[in-house]
Amino acid sequence: MQITSTTFSSLTTRFCKGLHTSSKCRLNCRVSSSGASISVRRTIHASSPPQLMKRKEPSSVAQASATKRSRARLEVPDYHLSPSVRDEKTSDAIWPAPEAQMKQARDIILECARSQKRTIIVPDKDADGLSSGVILHRTLVLLGLNPELIRVHLLSKGQTIHHEHEREAMAALSPDYIFVLDQGSRKSGPLIAAPHTGLVIDHHHATPEDFPEGSAFCTANQSPPVVTSALLTYLLCEPLHAGVSDRTDWLCVVGTHGDLGTTLKWEDPFPDMSATLKKYTKKALNDVVSYVNAPRRTATYDVSSAFDALLSAEHPKDVLKHSRLLAARQEVNAEVERCTHTAPRFSQDGKVAVFKIKSEAQVHPVIATRWAGHLQSKALEIVMVANEGYLPGKVNFSCRVPRCAKARDPSVDIIQSLKAYASLKPVKDEDDDNDGGLPDQHEIPLLERLGDDFARGHVQASGGIVDVDQFEELMRLMRVGEKKEKKQGASPQKGKKPIDAGQSNKLTSYFGKKSA
Repeated sequence: MQITSTTFSSLTTRFCKGLHTSSKCRLNCRVSSSGASISVRRTIHASSPPQLMKRKEPSSVAQASATKRSRARLEVPDYHLSPSVRDEKTSDAIWPAPEAQMKQARDIILECARSQKRTIIVPDKDADGLSSGVILHRTLVLLGLNPELIRVHLLSKGQTIHHEHEREAMAALSPDYIFVLDQGSRKSGPLIAAPHTGLVIDHHHATPEDFPEGSAFCTANQSPPVVTSALLTYLLCEPLHAGVSDRTDWLCVVGTHGDLGTTLKWEDPFPDMSATLKKYTKKALNDVVSYVNAPRRTATYDVSSAFDALLSAEHPKDVLKHSRLLAARQEVNAEVERCTHTAPRFSQDGKVAVFKIKSEAQVHPVIATRWAGHLQSKALEIVMVANEGYLPGKVNFSCRVPRCAKARDPSVDIIQSLKAYASLKPVKDEDDDNDGGLPDQHEIPLLERLGDDFARGHVQASGGIVDVDQFEELMRLMRVGEKKEKKQGASPQKGKKPIDAGQSNKLTSYFGKKSA
């Protein structure tokens, strides 16, 4: 850049700006021969010592500071303080799940151990699901079930237990008992066609009918504060054998922190895990969460390495020595960093921030969680990260409630919000051909065409898997990227000051960073 005399004068003026007027100073200025650099030195006379000057903040800056302080004071109620549902007759808290469901689940676990028959455990792929699977595995062995009779079935990438080939794979193991852990649930036929005893242990959003035909279920989703599947499995198994607590307490913490976060307070009604946290250290247990979650997020989807590491570990540090988990963690961290800098687009109502990424790794939930902790807006209710590269022809998306909306009343329900958007009628352009109308398939509301993999999970942490064209249709219904229509008769806004062209610290520079 060529520095002119005018530019130089401006720079020196800005350099001196803010000095106390009584200070006597001399500027020694030098411009290089190329005119491409500038050096400025200020000499202050000893007779006139510099004085600190307190400048009054402009009203706009003061207001912004007050807003920032107000946001900093935003406090989300501790999770364990969520009010419990109480029994109408006894007034006792229905926690962690209805008592009848818990009794039936324990009976099935004891019956399975006594039967000495073939058993398969079908845990979900994350820290919560895998931990609950290992807790149940160790409990059954402690109760006397021959370990050779236990098989673990891990689902393929992007699949659920409701996909036909997964049920065929389970049936091929000829199980007499099937335990499905942390998989979410929906109304469906039997887990397999052959006679069997099935038990679903879960905490995802579901109605009393949303379970496989013929299977028993124990779910925490209607008993706040809702526990994770690992904690529910631990609370089911702990009374069944004296050795369960000693062998699985740290797994309970790992699974719970995996879903509810590492800052969770283990206070009533949650069990006291202070001794476990002290024995193994909170840092080590939280590191295990990160290690165990990593393989299922990689493009290779190496979930078995994570489950094997947990099952064979006698101490959390054994998991942290696993070289494959460490490599997976590094791979995922690099991919998260690559994809995080995508710029968001907003729905017209301002309630949803949408980030689109393309990755073969399952990093969309991580990025959604990260942005949910940073984005702030009075209107914002949902942070959505859509991954167009995880499965061919599909969009896998994860949604989280931003921290700024956590304490709102009524609380944000992502599942209902997504369904509401998908139920909207498309907005037609004025020049649409009224005679031709829409194609037949678009006359049916999008919600009815999306299938069972849309808006699954929890009310504050949901997502789905949909076809690419269906996702783009959802974006149009949400009017993502469209500006909010101005109200008729509204007074014109005052002109805003232009941003200093010399400012280098901009959002655009952040989102452009590493976006390739």
